[in-house]
Amino acid sequence: MKAMVHWQGNVCFLATSETGHQLLLDGPEEAGGQNKGPRPMELVLIGLGGCASYDVVSILKKARQKVLDCKVELSADRADATPAVFTKIQLHFVIQGENISEQHVARAVQLSAEKYCSASKMLEAGGVEITHSFEIQAVAV
Repeated sequence: MKAMVHWQGNVCFLATSETGHQLLLDGPEEAGGQNKGPRPMELVLIGLGGCASYDVVSILKKARQKVLDCKVELSADRADATPAVFTKIQLHFVIQGENISEQHVARAVQLSAEKYCSASKMLEAGGVEITHSFEIQAVAV
């Protein structure tokens, strides 16, 4: 996997993925930024959420669960000192669907956390405490 990050001036950078997608990163005004895009650490958190959500939805679909929506709410604590690494991250999945099995959701979240989510494993290896929870919202179709 490859990517390029190109300085745009001040604390603004244009990131380009190997697949050609672009994203503007910027810092807060107090650091010389103009708030034109997310901060790099926000992207790490978003990447974790995307990785884990991909796993959970894929596992639930393989289990023939009628998932209509999945979102994950993430909250993170960071160290007070520099570098301000993540110390704790909580992922809370909200699954909507028809007759969704609590056992299947619990298993999907567990498999993502323990086996499949590369981002989660990488962050845990760096000492980040990651916890997971979920809720199911029934939807009548």
